[in-house]
Amino acid sequence: MMINQKAPYFEAEAFVDNEIKKINLNDYRGKWVVLFFYPADFTFVCPTELGELADRYEEIKSLGAEIISVSTDTAFVHKAWHDTSEMIKKIEYPMLADPTTKICKAYGTLIEEEGLSLRATFLIDPDGLIKAFEFHDNNLGRSSDELIRKIQAGKFVSEHSGEVCPINWKPGKETLRPGIDLIGKI
Repeated sequence: MMINQKAPYFEAEAFVDNEIKKINLNDYRGKWVVLFFYPADFTFVCPTELGELADRYEEIKSLGAEIISVSTDTAFVHKAWHDTSEMIKKIEYPMLADPTTKICKAYGTLIEEEGLSLRATFLIDPDGLIKAFEFHDNNLGRSSDELIRKIQAGKFVSEHSGEVCPINWKPGKETLRPGIDLIGKI
């Protein structure tokens, strides 16, 4: 996987809006997409991450972004988890099913010997290009604050040609203009 590479296309079943339906990456063209891979339903760290994303879903959507969570579970298992867990019941974003592991293989997240995905997050821009990605050991949960900051920074630089976001940049903070702002500072 490479930055600024076209995100691998997928089409698969997802549990969304209390039903199972097919979705594909092109359905989200024109939006930022957070592709959020996790190991499995009915586990320990996963519901904390997915529940936090559910709590911040409106905030993320207000940035012009959509979340799609992905695991190797079937859409029926996603539904069962949704129906039995108060934390997961809050989820309104699509829960993509990848029981064949094709999507996990395409994005390089599959742990072959386990048939599960690593924790991985891909930020895809409205043109379908990968702008950021990160992989975690399955014992380490991710940060929703950092994810939102990355969406904000990605949007900012796409809308402000010639500007870049320095470390820990947040909306309202100063940006840099390579070749102009750094002269004399290096």
